[in-house]
Amino acid sequence: MALEIQLSPCCVAQERGEDGPAVEQSFEWHVMSIVLRVVCLSAYRNGNLRRSTIVRYPPSRRPPQGITPRGIIKGRALYHQTRGVAPPWRRWGHGCYAILMISSTPVPLATLEAVLERITYANEENGYTVARVATRGSADLTTVVGNLLGAQPGESLRMQGIWKSHPQFGRQFEVRDYTTVLPATIQGIRRYLGSGLIKGIGPKMAERIVAHFDLGTLRVIEEGPARLIEVPGLGPKRTRMIGTAWEEQKAIKEVMLFLQGVGVSTSIAVRIYKTYKDASISVVKNEPYKLAGDVWGIGFKTADKIAQALGIPHDSPQRVKAGLQFTLSEASEEGHCYLPEAELVAKATEILGVEAALTATCLEELSREEGVVMEYLPRPEGEKVTAVYLVPFHRAEVSLANGLLRLLRAPNERLPAFKDVTWNAALGWLQTATGSALAPEQEQAVRLALTERVAVLTGGPGCGKSFTVRSIVALAKAKRAKIVLAAPTGRAAKHLSELAGVEASTLHRLLQLRPGGDAAFDRDTPLDADLVVVDEASMLDVLLANTLAKAVAPGAHLLFVGDVDQLPSVGAGEVLRDLLSSGVIPSVRLTQIFRQAQQSGVVTNAHRINAGQMPVTRGLDDFFLFAQDDTEQVADLVVDIVANRLPRKFGLDPRRDVQVLCPMHRGPAGAGVLNEKLQEALTPARPGQPERRSGGRVYRVGDKITGSFATTMTRTSSTVASAS
Repeated sequence: MALEIQLSPCCVAQERGEDGPAVEQSFEWHVMSIVLRVVCLSAYRNGNLRRSTIVRYPPSRRPPQGITPRGIIKGRALYHQTRGVAPPWRRWGHGCYAILMISSTPVPLATLEAVLERITYANEENGYTVARVATRGSADLTTVVGNLLGAQPGESLRMQGIWKSHPQFGRQFEVRDYTTVLPATIQGIRRYLGSGLIKGIGPKMAERIVAHFDLGTLRVIEEGPARLIEVPGLGPKRTRMIGTAWEEQKAIKEVMLFLQGVGVSTSIAVRIYKTYKDASISVVKNEPYKLAGDVWGIGFKTADKIAQALGIPHDSPQRVKAGLQFTLSEASEEGHCYLPEAELVAKATEILGVEAALTATCLEELSREEGVVMEYLPRPEGEKVTAVYLVPFHRAEVSLANGLLRLLRAPNERLPAFKDVTWNAALGWLQTATGSALAPEQEQAVRLALTERVAVLTGGPGCGKSFTVRSIVALAKAKRAKIVLAAPTGRAAKHLSELAGVEASTLHRLLQLRPGGDAAFDRDTPLDADLVVVDEASMLDVLLANTLAKAVAPGAHLLFVGDVDQLPSVGAGEVLRDLLSSGVIPSVRLTQIFRQAQQSGVVTNAHRINAGQMPVTRGLDDFFLFAQDDTEQVADLVVDIVANRLPRKFGLDPRRDVQVLCPMHRGPAGAGVLNEKLQEALTPARPGQPERRSGGRVYRVGDKITGSFATTMTRTSSTVASAS
């Protein structure tokens, strides 16, 4: 993208109604202009500025009349990002704005021709490579990064991409596409063959082969590999192995060349080749929409672009069927296991831009081909609806239902001690051990969990679910039962472990879920547990719940604990709500709010909202509402509450004790902006303080880091603002 910087004066003199141009001629104005240009260009080159925006200096100044404050980035924070030291201009009274205009016209890709000298790093899964190349006319090696699957040291590469300046590693070339040119010099051929590219040829053997065939070496391997037997030390077996390895490398390059020719990026081409190997070209040509289901990272839209490049008609049945599956997949992202037939046809027709009759016909064909499952389901109104499922969700739903019934009706019993227990005595012992008596509803829940093989414990906040679970675990431990505690998230698992006094883990860790959804435990190798307790069960989706049910041993007890009015599952299905409404799974709903919970504004308002009543916003010690209609002011208000008001009123450490949740990632009050403002307020840059830049973000000592699944690090500030 092209960058244009326009500077406009804005100072105290202007705010008083005096002329601004006089300021423009001042020494300070010229110094500030230069500083801002450097800051803006550096940030732009590092990818920190991606759209038209306004950079403000200093942060205390208001924008000139006619300039909207939306999208303003404080000059001070931006300077910190790009320089990492405190700015020298705090004492100056004047101000300016740099208005950055990023044009929509893409800058043409640069071309770099070079010889690949060595590969520093290569990811075999996605093809991402860091390499050093030699360019003509330069004694220094150049760093190139990007997808270079199949490229080997000694090859001449013609690469297209963009030059970038990495804050840590300096200038490097980011490869978007490349083609290979076979080496044409003796030294290049020797390095090429000895790089490990061809199985059976090392550096020493490469020297012998090149010494024998000279510049004709590659032509001999390509056209008459049997002649390699002429080289001393090469027998028939090794010669055949070299010929086979050469053909495999040729196949990789041919596949990559074909895929790039139909508009497939190098990164996606790598994934396609990893999936289909030599069949890649055939699959892409004949079944491009198959990619959406088989190749990670390729959805319907990408497959559709490839199909269009191959000339597949807009109204092709193959496209419509793939579009129907895509529509169901999109619905699953919103939590739906299925869509009613009429709704699916309407949505898919709109997405695909085809006739509804064609969509309906293709749906029938797709059902016959077992690409989807169609089933009549009753509705609460008494009518039946034709539900259309993606196959994995239908299988999971059926399997989960059957699995829970299998556990419920299992003939054997892994907690036999509670079949003939004297409950009055057991509950009396429990009261002595815990120092508290159970309410009647809680007693019922304890009995249910220890006598029924599948049960559900639910209730709103403050109703004693935690104490009930603790009591169930205490009684089971007293009978030497093997107990397993788990929850969908790490935070919930930690809370469960603290309240029950038994180690708990996430469900993914407990089941040892592997990439692709397979688990280490199933019906053939079940968990060695007599009692399995799953907390925060409202967050269970149908796929994870099915995996869990298959891992519970027959005769073991499975207890789901959760509040159906709290967080729903991210994935498809409402497992906890469906279990409660089924009428088949034994359950207890706790309704009594205990005295200590009645004093909590959070608990009180949670129950009021569930009952359809407005929350109480005044006179509470732990519930405060700060109304702010101007979205531009929300972030500053949040920072003030976190950094000043909460510490003053409650003595909290804002970095350790406060967590900020927000409903969105972007926007003036989104997690991104909040994190920057919170970091600026709580852990600002200081001379000599270490910090680390990663992914366009700055991490400092004292920042709170949240970890997400697959060890992904998410953004931080001293008080993390996470979108939920």
